[in-house]
Amino acid sequence: MRARGGAPAGRTLDGQVVVVTGAARGLGAALAERLAARGARLALVGLEPAELAAVAAASGPAATAWRVDVTDSDALATVAASVLERFGRVDMVIANAGIAAGGTLRVSDAATYDRVIEVNLLGSVRTARAFLPALIDSRGYLLQIASAAALFPTPGMSAYGASKAGVEAFAHALAAEVAGHGVDVGVAYLSWTDTDMVRGAAAVGGFDAARSKLPPPLGRVYPLGPTAERIVAGIERRAPHIYGQGWLRAVLATRAFGPALPRLAARGGRLDVAATEAAMRASGPAGLRAVGPGGAADAAAAGLPTADPEPGADPDLDAGPGQAIGR
Repeated sequence: MRARGGAPAGRTLDGQVVVVTGAARGLGAALAERLAARGARLALVGLEPAELAAVAAASGPAATAWRVDVTDSDALATVAASVLERFGRVDMVIANAGIAAGGTLRVSDAATYDRVIEVNLLGSVRTARAFLPALIDSRGYLLQIASAAALFPTPGMSAYGASKAGVEAFAHALAAEVAGHGVDVGVAYLSWTDTDMVRGAAAVGGFDAARSKLPPPLGRVYPLGPTAERIVAGIERRAPHIYGQGWLRAVLATRAFGPALPRLAARGGRLDVAATEAAMRASGPAGLRAVGPGGAADAAAAGLPTADPEPGADPDLDAGPGQAIGR
């Protein structure tokens, strides 16, 4: 007996072809490592060629990486065709690529604010569109990485929260649209997790102070390893909802109380927003750009102002949109 996507009834990942976007670092790289350990064959998608090549090398000979901007529909279509040529099928897609930038709407950089929504929401939509025909053929599974920000709006993170609420709604609607084709769709929620993006946010003036004042357990930063393990366990089950931290399941249940969470966030935020805005202004333009090395890579791809490249970066490793890197 076999489950959908060609996997045995035990839902093993052995031999499954899994696409992971945002795979160069952070959660995407951690998921790739664990999926490879369970026998998955990986198509790794991201913007940083050197980091992607390293993740592919660590994931074994069945992993290949492609450099592509997930907001570029044509490049994604090229990658989807290349993945099918390389592996012959696609069983799962993990739509993980995302960026974040701090700043209230009043003080934020408009282009960066809009880019957060474009990458996180439209990038996920375009990823799903590019790979959906292959997922229908394999009766596969798409997992959308959302966030606690979809459940608990936070002042100073309105672009990120809006984008994650959007991808959650998109994934739930898509699940109903494709169920008749045998495709499963899941949403993963996680709180602050120790990744380059979160560490980059901590370096922005006012941002980390605002996070630390969130009511527990919302303000805590959680280790990456256990979070990735919980998500991979959900991927094995093709679960409709996955929680990177167990307490998020209970938070999701509070939606029965309507706008209680947004009101709580607003009430607590009134005390801190003015100080947060002042600290972010003091950080200068650099403090309002997308955070972390991944945010800098996306800003460069989008033609937005960014910091200098990381020391030792090799521009010759840029394979160009839609081209395979490494194996």
